[in-house]
Amino acid sequence: MIEKPKIGIIGGGIMGISLGYFLSKQGAAVTIYEASPVLGGLAGPIHLEDGTQVDRFYHAILSSDRHVSDLCRELGIHDQLRFKETKTGFYYKGAIYPMNNIIEFLKFPPLGWIDRFRLGLTVLAAQFIKDWRSLESVSVQEWLLKWGGRNTFQNIWRPMLKAKFDGGFDNVPATWIWARLVRMKSTREGANQKEMAGHLIGGYITLIQAMTEKIKANGGQVLLKTPVKEIVIEDDKATGIRLANGEVVNYDKVVCTMQAPIFQRLISNAAPAYQAALTRTEYLGIIAPLLVLTRPLTGNWTINITDDRFPFTGVIETTAYIDPKYVGGYHLVYLPKYTAPGSDWQTKSDEEIKRIWLENLKAMFPNFDPSTIKYFLIHRERYVEPLHGLNETDSMPQVKTPIVNLFLATTAQIYPALTNGESVSRHAREAAEIILSVQHRHMQQADAAVETA
Repeated sequence: MIEKPKIGIIGGGIMGISLGYFLSKQGAAVTIYEASPVLGGLAGPIHLEDGTQVDRFYHAILSSDRHVSDLCRELGIHDQLRFKETKTGFYYKGAIYPMNNIIEFLKFPPLGWIDRFRLGLTVLAAQFIKDWRSLESVSVQEWLLKWGGRNTFQNIWRPMLKAKFDGGFDNVPATWIWARLVRMKSTREGANQKEMAGHLIGGYITLIQAMTEKIKANGGQVLLKTPVKEIVIEDDKATGIRLANGEVVNYDKVVCTMQAPIFQRLISNAAPAYQAALTRTEYLGIIAPLLVLTRPLTGNWTINITDDRFPFTGVIETTAYIDPKYVGGYHLVYLPKYTAPGSDWQTKSDEEIKRIWLENLKAMFPNFDPSTIKYFLIHRERYVEPLHGLNETDSMPQVKTPIVNLFLATTAQIYPALTNGESVSRHAREAAEIILSVQHRHMQQADAAVETA
């Protein structure tokens, strides 16, 4: 009888839980270690003072997210998916302009007729590009100027890029905007091209909990409040993990699902060259205040801001597609600020962030009533979105590391797709196949050695 491969997984976010699910489904004995008291990581929930559960950060499931949809069906929670037509707008010179159909598009004031045509051409051009590698050596600015022209770039794209990348975007390849244009176009359905967005009732934690139950049913373990101090490496081979309390647990395979810089700190015995390669992966951080309101702010899912004066990169009102009855009757508005590595924004106190954000929110919406704020919560993370520069695909960290029996499944490997629940869960499935194929190959080699002997 062949023993199940014993696999230790570090990280209980959506990547780690998805990976554990796919591995356990194929016969592996998995144990997942999560340092915090709750699962989910960036996709996890928080509880308000009155007990209402909401997403810590904003997430949307699109109608085109086939992997997530199929996964929900497989887990028996597909009936918990909800989709709704949504609206998007642009904030320009003190006013919000809707951008949901061709008529609204043609009325957008900062662009003339030629500019509008070229903006539409930009979106269309992205849909026809199938070989994204052709964009790796082209900067996002160069590509947008080519298709949309200078006026469109200065009025629309430049302020949005500047906000997204916290200043500079010279080294950002055109794959970044291509992936976004293709994904957002995929939300529009039917003859009227209505934009659809959705969610799982309860948030992504509903999916995570369903996978966790399957992992346990398959004989696996999911351990909360169990931080890992180190991955044990002996003679260039991973043999297990060392917990924060000093206990060492041996495994046939070890998989880390954390961001590359965190992974690097767990492998002190790895070759210096590999550790140095991991530190080259950089990430955008985020400061994401959440306003829990007693009434809607704009009713739009997303307000794109084309004004450099405001610190936040957009106004995201998730209750434009989440029925408020699922979140305590409240209206949820996220005001994210992406931060570059080393940004001073991450050093500002919560009190300072709250003051700056409320001042700017009042400037954007003069009629906003602060008394509608039930809760004002500030969440931040240092490593959120991996930064990929021009022609850097070949330098991305791989799932199979140079260390025997050690694997890395992380968002830095998701490219050029965006990092969201769809791409993360899909990548976890692919990583599981790689991990198990290595296991299978080693077993074949062992069998061959026995036959030879």
